[in-house]
Order: sequence, then structure tokens, then C-alpha cells
Amino acid sequence: MGIVLFCIALILEVGFAIYCIVTRQHHKRGKNWSRIAVLILFLILVLSPVITWSFRWVMITIVLVLLAGLAAISLVRNKAYTKEIKNFRIILNAIFMICIFFLALVPAIIFPQYQMPEITGEYKVATKTVTYVDESRKDEFGNPNNNRSVNVEFWYPQKADDTYPLLVFSHGANGVKASNASTFKELASHGYVVCSIDHPYHSLFTVSDKGEVTTINTEYMKEVVDANKEGIYTNEEVFGLIQKWMKLRTDDMNFVIDTILQKSKTDNNLVYQLINPEKIGIFGHSMGGSASVWVGGEREDVDAVVNLDAPFFSELIFNYQQNNLEASNQTYTTPVLNIYTDDVWNQLDSNPTYAANKAENRNFVESYTTYFQGAKHLSLTDLSMISPLLSNLLQGGKADINPIKCLEKENQLILQFFDYKLKDGTDIKLEQTYVLK
Repeated sequence: MGIVLFCIALILEVGFAIYCIVTRQHHKRGKNWSRIAVLILFLILVLSPVITWSFRWVMITIVLVLLAGLAAISLVRNKAYTKEIKNFRIILNAIFMICIFFLALVPAIIFPQYQMPEITGEYKVATKTVTYVDESRKDEFGNPNNNRSVNVEFWYPQKADDTYPLLVFSHGANGVKASNASTFKELASHGYVVCSIDHPYHSLFTVSDKGEVTTINTEYMKEVVDANKEGIYTNEEVFGLIQKWMKLRTDDMNFVIDTILQKSKTDNNLVYQLINPEKIGIFGHSMGGSASVWVGGEREDVDAVVNLDAPFFSELIFNYQQNNLEASNQTYTTPVLNIYTDDVWNQLDSNPTYAANKAENRNFVESYTTYFQGAKHLSLTDLSMISPLLSNLLQGGKADINPIKCLEKENQLILQFFDYKLKDGTDIKLEQTYVLK
């Protein structure tokens, strides 16, 4: 809708400029009435189902109100406009107004209106944000005198009288805890307590319960970017970075799980009392998926893991003789569901980072794998709907898949898998490849 409105503004401004140049008149009165008419039309769209009011429409509303206000004043004063017609001035004014309209519509263009997958469960979903402080760790990125704090958000059944499995999520390399909110809502509506973690300094930004904002660490971000380029780090250096990244992430996840389990015994807050501590699943996207597989393999109380487009970092070793990464011989017993996109699927046989992800890796006792053909890395997050422009930019191109169908199928498979493993549901029915147009 933002692009549509900009195109309309572009046509009107260019058309009016051409009309003025051809007729050799300013048509000031006509332009004033058009400014007022455009504001009225926009307000009608806002009041209708066409435009859903949100932050994306604030700037353009201010611009239209100001223009309409100035136009109304001009009409009331009814002062003759006697300036000489100059083509360059008319063209310059049109370009200026087009730039104003574009800047005002940038939020609507970058973050267009979208429709997320429908929630299919019986429960209404509530949310709760909390900041946990880990007294056993110092803040290695910020003030070393402070303890490490971790911000989390819960999605849970709003009105329920039972206990439900706990699911803990870890976001991607520079993601945020709400990166897969559509999945969290769907799971919570079917009777799960979902806790998503913001990993401070690994997340794009995070806000504590005191309103303190922490942004991503630039050194870490550069490490991630450079590790995905050839010739910057040696294989051994990449392996060292993996260990460092995973140490922070898995420590965060273990701390959060332990804290929640302890509070489920001592804290009377509804979200903790809804948790069944005997049923735990973890999942994550990209680097968060790697951390989830890692924690799932170490903790005996984790019953199921979902890996979204991530390498099995925990199952890699560095072969010093071959100077390369390879799969370990360690047995992995926790059931795991893997959902891959083109970005990972096409690298399974060529990139040593995915050496442990190969289908012939028999060290996984119970592993389920599927592939979304045509999907790209961020197709498995809500960003593909929230901002297609940013999603395409970050992942290097547009995915050849229907974004909402992709999220719907992803949510369906994750729900089925956790139902199967945590609620004694029927065996999951999984196709090797999904083509979602």
C-alpha cells in the first residue's frame, strides 16, 4: 500500500507540473483543493479496512495534514498568485514534493501492511516480558562489574487450568526475541508456554524490563559477517569463533531454562504455574538453531529439539591433520526436527560447516528432516512478512516461495513435532520436500 500511495503521489505531482507548464498557469486554487481532497481520501482509507492504522502511517498523515492546512489557509485568504511562470521552478517544486512524499512513506514501504498466519488453537494468547540476571556470570561485552542479564518474552494460554510443556526459543545471529512471534502464538494457542530469549549483544537490539536498550556488538557482528566470507579466517579460527558464540548462547539458554524451572516451584505468577517441568522442548533459527541442538544434546530434561536452517555446531570437531571441520562420532539421542531452506539445503554436501547435518549421519538416533524448496534463510522468520524489502536485502535476494504459506507450513510442522514428542500425539507426517507457491 505504501508503494501504491507513492505511485499515486508521483503521478499527481508530475501530472500537475506538466499541466502547469503546458497551460502556462500556476493553478494554485486547483492545487489547494487537490491537497484537501487527498487528505480526505486518505482519512477515508484509514477508516476503512484498506489501511490499518499503525506507526507506518504517522509521517504521511502529518505531511498531508500540513499540506491541507496550508491549502485551506490559502483558499480562505484568496490572494492572487502573480509570480511569473518558470519551468525550472515548477519542476523543482514537483521534485521537492515527490521527495517529501517518499520520505513520509518510507515506513510504509519498508514495513508494508501484512497478514500473519491465523492462530488455530483454542486458547487466547497472553504475553509477558521479564529480565533475568545471572549472578554467576559477568557482562563480558558491557560493564564488567555488572552481571549478565538476559531478556525474555513469554507467550502462553491466557485462560487455562492445566499445565503445559515449556518451549524455549533462541533467535538467529542478529535477530530479536520476537523474530518468530507467529510461531510462538500458534504454539501457545495449542497449549504451550513459549519463552523466547534475547541474547544481549547477539540480538539486533533488546530492551530490559527497566527500559534499558542494548544493541548488537559491532565486533561480534563483524565476526559473523567475515566468517561467512572466504579467505578472512582460517578453518581453525572459524571453529574457535563457533565455540565462543555457542558458549554465550548455550549459557544463556541453560540459565533461562534453570531459572524458569526454579520459578515454576516457587513463583506464583501464572506463567510459571502453567509450566509442566517434565516436558521441555527447545528450538531456534540459524545460530539459535545451532545453540538449541547443542543444549538439547547436553540436557537430559530436554525431550525435543527443532532446528530451523542451522548447522550442528555441537556435532563438529576440528581435524588438525586435515585442517578442516568434520562430523564427530558422538551419538545424539534427543529427537530433532530439521527444517531447511535453499540457503542451507544446497550447502549440505559442499560446506564443511554442515558436515554433521548430512542425511547419512547415523549418529542421530531420531532425526526428521524436510526441505522448503524455493525458501531462503529468512523465509522461516516473520521478517519475510513484516518487511520483505529488508528480508530480501539481508538474505541476498527474493525467495521463490509464498511467504505466508511457508510460515503456515513451518508452524504446522513444529506444532505436530512437539505434540508428537511432548504430548504423546500421533507420529508426525513429513514430506521430504515442500513446494509452497
